Amino acid sequence: MRRAGLTLILMALWPLMAMSGERGPVTGLPLPRYVSLKASEANVRRGPSLTHRIDWVFKRRDMPLRITAEFGHWRRVEDRDGAGGWVHYTLLSGVRTVIVEADMLELHARPDPGTMVMARLEAGVVARITECGPDWCELAAGGHDGWALKSGLWGVGANEVLD
Repeated sequence: MRRAGLTLILMALWPLMAMSGERGPVTGLPLPRYVSLKASEANVRRGPSLTHRIDWVFKRRDMPLRITAEFGHWRRVEDRDGAGGWVHYTLLSGVRTVIVEADMLELHARPDPGTMVMARLEAGVVARITECGPDWCELAAGGHDGWALKSGLWGVGANEVLD
């Protein structure tokens, strides 16, 4: 009984710690942080164990998710709509992806709006990140690659730079 009560208290505190810019107590990595869904299906649970109820199932491989808390082998994640719960860490990948939020987002040849448009991506497309600067990210999606404004994407922090 005592252990179960402590577990519930810790589960309640982890999301609060994550909001303060802390590091994950399990991995030591920053919270929150972005990852992608490795599996084509992932059960999203109400709490960090197999005994907790499944609230829904993520069914989109490579979907970007934000980790907001850690507890043992479990990660509390949320999608771009804020929906989330606890997912086993083996279902997640460090490969970075984004979801296009701006409809017909232009992919440019270089990180410059004056360069040639290589492709246009519809809202909802999942793209793999190759590189990100302060304002632009290099993406690959559907056989196309190019640079897009970061402001039209979900899955990368506004101040995040990736190489």
